[in-house]
Amino acid sequence: MAQHAFSLSGKLALVTGGGTGIGLGISRALIQAGAKVVITGRREAILQEAVEELGEHSSYLVFDITNTSAIPQVLAEINEKYGSIDILVNNAGIHLKKFSKDTTDEEFAGILQTNLLSVFSLTRECARKMMEQKEGSIIFIGSMAGIFGIDRVAAYGTSKAALTGLMNNLVTEYSPYNVRVNTIAPGWIESPMFLNAINSDPARKEKIINRIAMPGFGTTEDIGNAAVFLSSKAARYVTGVVLPVDGGAVVNF
Repeated sequence: MAQHAFSLSGKLALVTGGGTGIGLGISRALIQAGAKVVITGRREAILQEAVEELGEHSSYLVFDITNTSAIPQVLAEINEKYGSIDILVNNAGIHLKKFSKDTTDEEFAGILQTNLLSVFSLTRECARKMMEQKEGSIIFIGSMAGIFGIDRVAAYGTSKAALTGLMNNLVTEYSPYNVRVNTIAPGWIESPMFLNAINSDPARKEKIINRIAMPGFGTTEDIGNAAVFLSSKAARYVTGVVLPVDGGAVVNF
């Protein structure tokens, strides 16, 4: 019975930025739990490659979430082809590593547009249908940079901190319709790009390793498993939660 509570059989998930990294890991885990997954992104070749790996229960749509005016049309297409969306994972995002003194207004606004404003637009439109269905799970992908300060990510960290405020307020509106909103805050997750970056900066690597309480870095599978839990009946009474998946980095000294 307990194991059945984690099943996503019969559910349809939309994962933005699902072609690589954490988005791909989440998509893989959702499919393994029984869901069908539609992934979106800007680069078709990447999405095609991901769908080949993910298998028959996956599909893709080329879509840039900053094109907010096209969101209703994209959702209508998904609804017509695959059915109603039960799970939305707002994973697509962009990063900017710059000292705040060197960050322009345009750069700051660009980060907010992708990581916050577009997330709101997509969530709002998906939630309309979920509220009609009287069921749904919405997941934001936050960051440790939205929980504590990290140098050179003022715009990114602000966008991720703002997601928590958005989540809290949506919980008050969506909960009566049995639509849940939660946030996963990944820690330092292994990827070729991340490993290359820290291996070329020994001082930063040591600082990161000392910050993490558990041994080693996280994997995309760790984030995927958290997404499965939050999307499943096992989490039916869980909403408004920021779940760090970070090996204790947020609380470690």
